[in-house]
Amino acid sequence: MPTRSAAGANPVLDLAPLLADPRTTIVVTCGSGGVGKTTTAAAMALWAADAGRNVAVLTIDPAKRLAQSLGLDELDNDPRRVDVPLASPDGQLWAMMLDTRRTFDEMVSAHSTPERAQAILSNPFYQVISSSFSGTQEYMAMEKLATLAATNQFDLIVVDTPPSRSALDFLDAPQRLSSFMDGRMIKLLATPSRGVMKIVGAGFTLFSKAVTTVLGGQLLTDAAQFVQLFEDMFGGFRERAQATYELLRAPGTKFVVVSICEGDALREASYFTDRLRAEHMPLAGLILNRTHPPLADLAAGPAQLATDKLGDAAPLAAAVLDIHRQRLEVRAAELHMRGRFDRVHSDLPVVEVPALPSDAHDLPALREIGLRLTHGTSYRPAETG
Repeated sequence: MPTRSAAGANPVLDLAPLLADPRTTIVVTCGSGGVGKTTTAAAMALWAADAGRNVAVLTIDPAKRLAQSLGLDELDNDPRRVDVPLASPDGQLWAMMLDTRRTFDEMVSAHSTPERAQAILSNPFYQVISSSFSGTQEYMAMEKLATLAATNQFDLIVVDTPPSRSALDFLDAPQRLSSFMDGRMIKLLATPSRGVMKIVGAGFTLFSKAVTTVLGGQLLTDAAQFVQLFEDMFGGFRERAQATYELLRAPGTKFVVVSICEGDALREASYFTDRLRAEHMPLAGLILNRTHPPLADLAAGPAQLATDKLGDAAPLAAAVLDIHRQRLEVRAAELHMRGRFDRVHSDLPVVEVPALPSDAHDLPALREIGLRLTHGTSYRPAETG
């Protein structure tokens, strides 16, 4: 039976067995901006590599925080080995950052002939939608995840998603792209001769003028050429999207929501929780970052009395007690905010990660976060103690 958190009524999220379990093959983090999601993803990946797993961490966030925390200058669209001492000789750590356009290019090249691929890649309409069409980044994130999973190179893939509600847009990407590809204009562009026959004279002229006004004549021509070139790939495009969607719902995949104990962040966490459950995604629980547990077992009232009593006689001790009292006030506010969340999601497992003295920007800090994520379960190389 799951244990209950001392800070709340919810079950405790135990990440150590989840990350070490060979049956866990994908972990997806989601949450709003500024809650430490990228750092959490890196810490989980490093912890699992220390435990002996071959791990890749994939970020969709273009910020460089992941590379910097792992001691790398930069990341790109291919997994890069992170050369760090690991506790287990069997462990490996890899990192990469999604390049949407390059992933789209690779997908086109992999699923068409060289001649057709070159025609598609050089098409101006393709060059626009491959980087700016709504849903493209989310779909390509799914495509890259599926590609990584299909290689069977990694025991575990940790996915760090964008810092906004769009982090869950990949759940809608297959449906949105299918609607786009099955739309009336796309069908007309794909089969212009049959389309013309279905729209009588003046009607087609009005349609053509309207589309040309909106898109521009050359862009309309480019779009028609792109769709005709891409038509044979539409079916495979949808099938791969659906297959990846099913991969996200598979038993080996786990989602974790990351938040901090502040109102806006917890509201976003509640949204993510509701959405993942509505989609029947395997939600493991909530990580509450940067919490402030008490420094000592001393209530605020007695701490204030002791501070006043010490006064000028022991200024250092009085200052420490005052810091403790202030921390208790912060903790009380956190517990209030968490209590509101717990009442709505009373069965969701939660783990609190106490704040570090400073921002996590290197491997020792990531290992410390991993330690706090897993309730003190430690795999550390001898060099780091």
